[in-house]
Amino acid sequence: MVILAVLPGLAMADDKRVVFYAPPALVESGLIKYIAPRFSLKTQVRVESVDDPGAAELVLGPEGRALFSGLGARWHMDLRSDGKGAQRFADWLTSDVGRRTVQSFAPDGDPIFTEPKVQKAVVAEVEMTGDAVLGQEASWVKCVRCHVTERGRGGFGIGSTPSFFVMRGFEDWQARFAGFYFLKPHAAFTQVEGVTDPFPIDRPSPIAVIDLTLDDLEAILAYVAALAPADLGDPLIHQ
Repeated sequence: MVILAVLPGLAMADDKRVVFYAPPALVESGLIKYIAPRFSLKTQVRVESVDDPGAAELVLGPEGRALFSGLGARWHMDLRSDGKGAQRFADWLTSDVGRRTVQSFAPDGDPIFTEPKVQKAVVAEVEMTGDAVLGQEASWVKCVRCHVTERGRGGFGIGSTPSFFVMRGFEDWQARFAGFYFLKPHAAFTQVEGVTDPFPIDRPSPIAVIDLTLDDLEAILAYVAALAPADLGDPLIHQ
């Protein structure tokens, strides 16, 4: 569905159009029809809406950078393309002009959307059966060559890998740690006794193997559960 076509025969280059997806609730509210013409008239960028978020350059929904609240939800922007048109739409939506335009939408006289309401992260308390003290030492021995596992004890890990404190703040931290040996790149050099298959003789691990037992893993989980998550401030923006 084409929301607005500015000027007949407008070139379809990336810098002159943006393909985006908005959930039915936003479309039915009338917000998209309200903001799209205002953006296009200002920038001469054609705005096209699709029904499949997988085909969109920019998605409005539950993930990404928070834009506004309304209709009982907090709405985010997930920018999935580096096209100039998509970037201009993203910049406009996050600008003062874009935010004021969204907040001025009041079909019945009362504005529907406001600044995004702050959501405080809640860290769930998880009961672990492993030995956290042993887990602290196992983390140091097994994981420190890539990750920072504790503060004030030498070793800095690899800069491109998150620390245990950062990962403790992930909503799915427990699942990540419990099954880390299946995830890349760990599967290429990690062996868990009684769980993983030995590496083939003709395809050995490219680096020194990390050998763990299930007791080690339970201890590491108990240690991580006791860590205070790193304070990352506002949610990260993925572009």
